[in-house]
This record gives sequence, structure tokens and C-alpha cells, in this order.
Amino acid sequence: MEVKPFKAFRFDENEVGNVGNCIAPPYDVISPEQQEQLYNNCQYNIVRIIEGKKSPSDNNGNNKYSRAADYLNSWIKKGILKQDSAKAIYAYIQNFKLTGTEFQRTSFIALAKLEEYGKTVRPHENTFEEHIIDRLNLKRATAARFGLVFMLYEDKKKIADKIIENAAKQKPLVDFINDQNVRHRLFTITHKDDIHAITKMMNNKNCIIADGHHRYETGLTYLKETSNPEAAYQMMAFVNTCQEGLVILATHRLVHNLENFNAEKLIADLKKNFVITEYTFNSPQTKKIAKQKMLTHIKEEHYTNKNALGIYSGNTAFYVAVLKNKQAMDSVAPEKSKPWRDLDVAVLHKLVLQQLLGITQEQLKRGSNIEYIKDTDNAIDESITKVDAGQKQIAFFMNPVRMEHIKNVTAAGEKMPHKSTYFYPKIYTGLTINKL
Repeated sequence: MEVKPFKAFRFDENEVGNVGNCIAPPYDVISPEQQEQLYNNCQYNIVRIIEGKKSPSDNNGNNKYSRAADYLNSWIKKGILKQDSAKAIYAYIQNFKLTGTEFQRTSFIALAKLEEYGKTVRPHENTFEEHIIDRLNLKRATAARFGLVFMLYEDKKKIADKIIENAAKQKPLVDFINDQNVRHRLFTITHKDDIHAITKMMNNKNCIIADGHHRYETGLTYLKETSNPEAAYQMMAFVNTCQEGLVILATHRLVHNLENFNAEKLIADLKKNFVITEYTFNSPQTKKIAKQKMLTHIKEEHYTNKNALGIYSGNTAFYVAVLKNKQAMDSVAPEKSKPWRDLDVAVLHKLVLQQLLGITQEQLKRGSNIEYIKDTDNAIDESITKVDAGQKQIAFFMNPVRMEHIKNVTAAGEKMPHKSTYFYPKIYTGLTINKL
């Protein structure tokens, strides 16, 4: 993949103070509550551009996209955003803790030449069309890139990682701890030998999109629309898969609004293709024990390469469903490769959500009957609470997808079902901006 340095626009700390107050999570994970919080954090928070507030008076000439362009141009004019004087590749380091273990994920930010999906660039999951339209409208209005496409590459020599480690000895351009206690640091890599080493290393690399499929596909569409040579390069964050800091968490599913839903019938129907284990409870304390037994059970099955799902429907038990025979997937997805049929999420979508609950592929794509829950600290308990409150009908708890599964599926030229992975932590927006 062809990569190159660039002169990023960045928030000037002399004008805004703590730059951390100006950056934000990716647009598609910002809730209305978090949007309001980010608005209040700082008058220059990037949320005003990437996920601005709507107004009842919005029209074709005045809307969140036109306001985004106004913010961008105004901030550049006022010196809030300033362009770096020298071309650079940027080192981005995130430190975080999960279940008591500390991790560090390193990446470098550069411009990369856009290519149609194929051998060099491979998507790993399906996208939602409305997100692509939304990002395209923003790009048309601003002619700029704000969010980073999160790219995976493999380099056992760790050439870029060593350069990033050395760059981290400098004073950081950004040093910020977010509300999830993730530390974000940004550094510059400007020495020509370091830049040459990274660009040379990447020349023969094939990459997988970990996050930012919508941004990548928007970039391809925008390039075709404008034929702007500057638009031929996309701003990306590259992460080496040969590092312990690359963490993938699960995305759970909550089902709602199904007519004639019957949990007992579903458990009975599951027994055709699954071995069902029941963990009963009769008090808040035994409920906690049963929940933990379910979670431990699905993890143990995961380690032996079996397909296992955790299930809770608000009765007096948690369930674990383990696929009896992997050949059960052959008849429901004969057009798919074996790596795809081996995915837990594929088993759930095909054999359970579609076959037993009658949720169509189109409904899964729209998310009309499904809420996707990222496996953050309280995700399991919050999901259970929603089922108990009657807001959801049933919860399916998933194991995370392994990196080897992603490589195998993308190597077969296929995409995983929607929301199959959750790369943690999210790569933040606003650290670097690329104006075309």
C-alpha cells in the first residue's frame, strides 16, 4: 500500500488550551447524551463538525453539513486550527486497562492511496448505507477528512513500531485521558529516514479495514465525483497486528419488537442444532452466579473452537447454546466460505435470528429488530436490565472474533455480518485533519 506524510491541520493548544477537550470518539458511537457533553466540553470540539446538532429549521442551504463547513473555515481563519509547517507521519499511542491488565496500542497516521477493494485493501464487515450517505454529505460540504480509517497490517519486524517508540520520547502534541480512562498521545515523525522506512515497509503490505469502512467507501465515491487528485489519498491510522495491544471485544445482540415471540419455544427449537445448557437462579445472588457460569462456559467453548452463544430472555435461567455439528451451516449458507460459516456471529444470524426468529437479512442490515451492544464494562448487566424491564425480548451474548478469523474471512474475499467486531479502544477524531 502506498502511504505518504502530510501537513495536518491540528488544534492549536495556545488557542484552545487542552487539545483533549477538542477531540471526540468516532461519529457513529456518539450518543445524543455524549454529543451534548462534547458540545459543553469546549466551543471548539470536533463534534460540531463530525456529528453536529440538527435543527427543525434545517433546509438544503442550512443544515448540519453547511454548519460543519462554517465551523471548519472559521476555526482555520481564527487560528484555532493550524496546518503543520512540515510534512509528517504521526505516531498515535493509546494506553488502556481491561480486567486489570494494562495494554498499549501503537499506530501511525499517514495518507494512503485509495484502492478499490481487492488484494491490497480488504473490508472485514458489511456497512450501513445511511452512514455512507451521511459521511459523503459531510465531505461534499467541507472537502476535508476528520475521522481516521483504522487499518490493520502485519509486520513481524515491527519497523514502524520501533520508530513510534522512539518518537514517543518527544513531548507529545496531544496527551489526553478520556472518560473511559484511555490515554491518547500524538507525536510527529519528521525525520526523512524514518518516513522512508515506513513508506518502504508499507509498499508491499496488504491491509484489512478494522474500523471506518464507511469513511473508506465515502472516500472512493468522493474521488469518483470530484476527480480531485488530493482526494486520491485517505487519512488512515495503521496498526500492526503483531502487537499485544490490538484488542478485539465482542458485540452482543438485543432483540426487540418481534411478534409472537416465545422464549420457551425458541429454546426448544434450538435443541435441533445446539446442545443447550441451563443455568437457573431464584434470587439476585444466584442470578449473578448463573450469569457468571454462562459467561465462563461460552469462553471455554471459544478456546476449543466451538460455536457458543449465551442467551437470556428474562425468565429464571441463563442458557448456553453450543453448535452440535458445523455442517448445519452448510445448508443455510452454501455460498459462503468455511471461515465465514465458522464464525459465531454467522451461526447466530443464520441459524437463530433468521431461521428461528424470522428476522430477515434486510432487517438485520437496517437494525430494525436488533440493538448491537459493544462489550464495555457494564454491557452484560445493562443488557440483562433491558430484558428484565421488558424493553428487549432476548439477549444473545457473544465471544469476540479472533484476528485469525478476520484474516481468513477477508482472504476468502468475504465480509462478516454487521457489527461482528469491536476493536477497543476507538480511534479518536480530530487529532489530525486533512483538508483537500
